[in-house]
This record gives sequence, C-alpha cells and structure tokens, in this order.
Amino acid sequence: MSGPERKATARRELVENELYEHATRLFAERGFAGTSLQDIADALGITRPALYYYVKSKDELLATLVTEVTHGPLDELNALVAGGGDAEALLRGIVEVIVGRRATQPERFRLLIRSEAELPAELTAAYDEGRRAVLKVIAGVVEDGVRSGRFRPVDARVAALGVLGMCNWVAWWFHPGGRDSAEGVTAQLADMAVGALVRPDHQVPEAEGPAAALKLLRQDLDHLERVLDL
Repeated sequence: MSGPERKATARRELVENELYEHATRLFAERGFAGTSLQDIADALGITRPALYYYVKSKDELLATLVTEVTHGPLDELNALVAGGGDAEALLRGIVEVIVGRRATQPERFRLLIRSEAELPAELTAAYDEGRRAVLKVIAGVVEDGVRSGRFRPVDARVAALGVLGMCNWVAWWFHPGGRDSAEGVTAQLADMAVGALVRPDHQVPEAEGPAAALKLLRQDLDHLERVLDL
C-alpha cells in the first residue's frame, strides 16, 4: 500500500470511528427511530451526501454497531482459546477481553441493550447468536477447568453466565477518566472470576477416572469440614 493510500485508509478509519461515536450518542439520546442520517451528518460536520460515502442507511449503521459489540469480543475470545493455556489463564484472558471492551466503549454496549426492542429480526438473530457463542466459549473453559481439577465442581453454564454478567455490568457503572482505571478494574475482576472458581487447595488430580474423582471429592469434603469448624 502506497503512502497516499495509507493516509486515505487512516482518515477513513478516523472518520468512521467518529461517525460511530456520534451515532451512538444520538441513538441513545433520541432513540433509533428519532435520529435521522441528517442529524448524524450535522453532528459529524459534513453534508448528508458526504455521509453516504461512509454509510448508506441507519440500518447499516446499526448493524455495524451490533456486529462490533457482539462479534468483536467473540473473535478475540476464539483466538485466545485457540492459543491454548490452562483454564485459569484462559478465564483471566476472557475477562480481560470483555471488560476491556465494556470499559473503553460502554456507550455502544448500553445502546445495544436499550435498542433490543427496535432491532430488525435479522440483527436480533445475529445478536442472540453472538451472545450464545460467547457464553459457549466461557462455559467450555470452565468445563475444562473442572475436568482438570483446577476449578471446583460447578455447573459450567451457570458459572459462565455469572462471569459474563459481571463483565457486562462494567458498561453501566464504569466511567472512563473517573476514579478507577480500566486496567485496575479489569485486573480486579479477572482475579475475582478466577478466585470464585479455582480450587481452594490448588491441587490437581494426577490422573482421570473414578479414583481421581473420589480423591477430589475427599478434598472438597475436607475443605468443607475446615470451613464449618471455623
């Protein structure tokens, strides 16, 4: 790619990002139906014909935002899991990906939640599919952790819903530039997610099968007895 082409691409990406930010704000303030492309063009400081160079319709713009919010994290999570690693490291990485996105672009996620009733059928289907896929990735990591003995025996789907809910809620209370840093919040929530699932004694069975399962059960009973004695 030549120098002029790189500059043109960089400028387009800059304008598109600004376009998405203004559209997100206007959709949140006025609703999807109450916002026109002319409103977005005015906010961006360009003419409506010039806006068509970047987006053809409100539906296309909303589809882009929905895809970014749902499939953006999914692509990162799939790449993370494909890279391998133990369950603790993968779970920590999952939290870092999701919280990182919710903390840096909270308005876009909040907009998506508020606009669920207004989404066209095909976008609703894509949104639901993306949520299920993210949940499946998290549950798979939890299942692997339970199977290896690193995590306590829990319902993987329930645990995944808990982790995902904790991460998504960041979009509602975290304020960029506020008292808490995105890095600090991400690190603490990752610690909390791992701490809630990891076995207290950090003991991993030497083998799989009934004998190993019984050994883990005895460890859990021993831990429960110690807790009850406190």
